[in-house]
Amino acid sequence: MFGLMAFAMLMGSMNYNNNLSFVLTFLLAGIGFVAMHQCQRNLVGLELTYAGTEAVFCGQTIRFQIAITNHSRSARYGISIYHDEVSSEVHDLQAGESKIFVLPVATDQRGWTQLDRFGIRTLFPFELFRSWAWLHMDLRGLVYPAPSESAPQPPPTRAAHGHRQHDARGEEDFAGLRRYIEGDSPRHVAWKAYARSGQLLSKQFSGADTSSQWFSFDMLESSDVEERLAILTRWIVDADRKSEDYGLRMPAAEFPPAHGDSQRRQCLEVLALFEKNK
Repeated sequence: MFGLMAFAMLMGSMNYNNNLSFVLTFLLAGIGFVAMHQCQRNLVGLELTYAGTEAVFCGQTIRFQIAITNHSRSARYGISIYHDEVSSEVHDLQAGESKIFVLPVATDQRGWTQLDRFGIRTLFPFELFRSWAWLHMDLRGLVYPAPSESAPQPPPTRAAHGHRQHDARGEEDFAGLRRYIEGDSPRHVAWKAYARSGQLLSKQFSGADTSSQWFSFDMLESSDVEERLAILTRWIVDADRKSEDYGLRMPAAEFPPAHGDSQRRQCLEVLALFEKNK
């Protein structure tokens, strides 16, 4: 549109032989050439590095994080990254500055979600021109199965004696207070502390008795593999939220009862990649 307008002004200037119109036309054309050069230069001196991503459940948006560092001596303006119809926020980068750009990608199946390529672009200055480049970094993020919304009740909890102490489930000795987690028993809530501070806290106990659950792929009656994985995911998420010990048995892997972030990640990763390597 800018070029068409400049051409129309040139034709008008020639038709009416108007010197002032010629000056304005050549001035606009000069600004256009300078803008084209500056737009291309705006991407020079940028370094892109993969900054990781967090695993999500199927149906959620996975967020690929790309760190862009400006190694040049001048600022870079209006930078964004994009993939298909999705783009990150637009940021400016001062000389020597580094920022994280987040590229959201929708997920519709479990396993690894690939980001084979993405682009970096700028419209600076004036948005008359677009300068871009494609990058092939072969990035991927893990997608867990979506937790079932109609999962049956998990297998009953089994008590074990003489094992390690469990600070979340034992009930013999008071060990202190911790942040309230949804699903904690109301009788474990420190109501006196809540009355003083307004913050919900739960009482911790330590003891020699532990309780655990085993979640097994083969114990489920459904013939649909994805439904089985969704049910197991729901049980793991619920048990983790309550800080309960749980173990997982899969046809090719087994994790003994435990709790915590490491146990949760390992079990969900096995479910996400089940039969994906075949």
